[in-house]
Amino acid sequence: MTLIRPTPEVADAGGAGQRTGTGRTVAVLVLVVLGALIPLLGPPAALHGTGEAAAPGVAGIGLLRTVLFAAAAVPAGELFAGRLARRVPGAPVERPRSWAPYAAAAGFLAALALASVVATGNLVPHSLGQIDVGGLYRSRDGKLALLEVNAFLVAGLCALSERPGRQVWPLTAVVVAEALRAHPTTEHTPLLGSALTMVHLTCAALWTGGLLSALRTLRRWGGGAAGAALLGLYARVAVVLLAAITATGVCSALRRMPPETIVEQLTTTAYGRTLLAKVLLVAVVAVLALVARRRLRRAADPLSACAPARAEVFALGAVVAVSGLLTALPLPIRWS
Repeated sequence: MTLIRPTPEVADAGGAGQRTGTGRTVAVLVLVVLGALIPLLGPPAALHGTGEAAAPGVAGIGLLRTVLFAAAAVPAGELFAGRLARRVPGAPVERPRSWAPYAAAAGFLAALALASVVATGNLVPHSLGQIDVGGLYRSRDGKLALLEVNAFLVAGLCALSERPGRQVWPLTAVVVAEALRAHPTTEHTPLLGSALTMVHLTCAALWTGGLLSALRTLRRWGGGAAGAALLGLYARVAVVLLAAITATGVCSALRRMPPETIVEQLTTTAYGRTLLAKVLLVAVVAVLALVARRRLRRAADPLSACAPARAEVFALGAVVAVSGLLTALPLPIRWS
């Protein structure tokens, strides 16, 4: 209890801050819900008029893969942004509260649900009796699904330990498992496809999670020169990450859709339509990143780059959701 009564100005300022914080929370929740609707409502639009048939439960699987990708990106981004923050001269020691344990829990549940689909022969289980847990050990996809479940469990334990940096190993296992799962042994040059996917996923996780964590750190620091320096460090690395994402994405698309058919397949197949939507979203993200970079270098207040950077985070969230949907749709036909 205090005997000092707050002045009206202080009370008003506190109320305004609370309203602003509540408004931001509501806005984030709305955007998260809208992002979740992409894999849930996207399959009918992508498949309409293509003559293709989707696997059972494609919407749910797309949503689960979205959660899995986001769950890997958040802790990876925290480790990445934390490393950059330590390179900022005179940076405050404060760090935002880690979201890694929550991300690991979400990833564990998503991976467990995906493993149950694999255990029923890639069908959506309607009862526990349909799930053949032992069958997971007898197939390549089953072993990879179990690897992801265990990797997120270990990542969560590492996040709660005194050495959270050890999360890098189970997170790497998740990326490797996803890269191998996306390219079965029956595919032409599967190891090349897995290598491209592994680089693509790693760079995407660092880009998305790193920007989110950098903005959270900047907010914790209260801006200032240290915050601008952190954004500058991130922007320089992000250019390399974008180049790697673009190169591996183009190579992967050309492996799935030969150059002479790619234009037609971008509009006549579900995979191509979703890929086109992803490309357009990445283009928006690249423009926002360019605007933020120009403000960092030329604006009187470098921290004005935070506005396009926040928009970039939400656009990247949409990219993650579209990517989750992309993994659940039927692959395009390699026309001759």
